[in-house]
Amino acid sequence: MNRTGFGFLRLPMVGEQVDLPAVCRLADRFLELGGSYFDTAYTYLGGESERALRDCVVKRHPRDDFRIADKLPTWLVHDREDCARIFAEQLERCGVECFDVYLLHGLDRENYAACAAWDGFGFLSELKARGRARRIGFSYHDDAALLDRILTEHPEVELVQLQINYLDWESAVIQSRRCWEVAQKHGVDIIVMEPVKGGNLASLPDAVFSPLHALDADASPARWALRFASNLPGVETVLSGMNAMDQIEENLRDMPPLSDAERAALLQAAERIRSVTAVGCTGCGYCLDGCPQNIPIPACFALYNEYRRSPGEKWKLEHAYAELSKGAGACVGCGACAQICPQKLDVPGQLRKVAEVFEDGRPAG
Repeated sequence: MNRTGFGFLRLPMVGEQVDLPAVCRLADRFLELGGSYFDTAYTYLGGESERALRDCVVKRHPRDDFRIADKLPTWLVHDREDCARIFAEQLERCGVECFDVYLLHGLDRENYAACAAWDGFGFLSELKARGRARRIGFSYHDDAALLDRILTEHPEVELVQLQINYLDWESAVIQSRRCWEVAQKHGVDIIVMEPVKGGNLASLPDAVFSPLHALDADASPARWALRFASNLPGVETVLSGMNAMDQIEENLRDMPPLSDAERAALLQAAERIRSVTAVGCTGCGYCLDGCPQNIPIPACFALYNEYRRSPGEKWKLEHAYAELSKGAGACVGCGACAQICPQKLDVPGQLRKVAEVFEDGRPAG
């Protein structure tokens, strides 16, 4: 069985523009292989994600052949007028009359409190009653205790989108396992985001991957990650940001359940990965919009992680760092990035470490 959904956050690009012909080919093959679920959001790619979905899927395929999930950006909403305006804009961008799934985007402690002011869950229920959203829920970035509270206070919720992957399964911050258990307790269906942790689990060091390769010589690192998420009870859809045809082909294959030995090997791999990963950035880019210095934060962290894995390659990485539009040392420590980071990273603190390595010539602490 395969539960893969097509995430429209990381699409093929030509410069700053979405490569629409490439996306059309990927979407066509996804549908041919039995996929149907497409996930987008108001803020993805500055709105171009929704438009790409319209041009590459909605305009080119029968409506019954696909499902669309979209999200209301809770941090941009102040009242019901904002809700109605943004929702209408999303329908226009996507070229549809209703969404199969509509979610409050990025609930955490702060956004959940803000939603109460404009009754975000009431807005979702109204959309469902009017036939503008077939199923309703929210995507989530906080701890298991708050998730339990939200689902207790809002039994109308049908779906919750959670970050679940084998690296975060026992994380004290992300709490993948504990959040999954809460969703199971409340009987809501689960959509999995970040099953490959922003691509971090798609390319593993040899020392980490070798034990997995010994169990299945044909499985890629990404396939291992997707199998872990796909076979958890209660999981309905596992989102994957696919931007190449080989990813479509592999991710739409059958995802057999993990054996006890395979599951144990993955959790051991997680321990090894944590030992060589300095910053758990997934490259989502949420931090970019709020940065007053326009620092390319995910790119800084990617280079820093490479340095920590292979310090002897620093001379090569310095060239790539010099090509960035701005360095980590430009950070003014305002903390806007940390407030919105789904991974709950101390972004300014980590940027200081990046600057120490690539700008001051001192080893990171």
